[in-house]
Amino acid sequence: MVRPYFRTHGRTRPTRDLPVETLVSTTPRGRAVVRGSSREESEICALLRTSQSVAEVAALRRIPLGVARVLLSDLADRGLVAVHTVRMTAGNRPSLDLMHRILQGLSAL
Repeated sequence: MVRPYFRTHGRTRPTRDLPVETLVSTTPRGRAVVRGSSREESEICALLRTSQSVAEVAALRRIPLGVARVLLSDLADRGLVAVHTVRMTAGNRPSLDLMHRILQGLSAL
């Protein structure tokens, strides 16, 4: 068993703001396995061939949310994953549609 933050080289903060509902997907560059990528990074890129939320990546990879954020941020910085911004409504809140999709996803778990 590997300690979670060993995967992030001890870092606990991502370079980007990645709320749990943020959708991420693999870029064309990320679809081609890139040298220098760890096994974890390669598996995340494979998982993200279809868009997933940050929370879904953490749950499906069985890693803490903080670790998922750091790894996804690193992958985005290297151009291997695309971060899709969420449309906000008045008051800088997620749309009702997004909240409904999140609720459906949680219910499916």
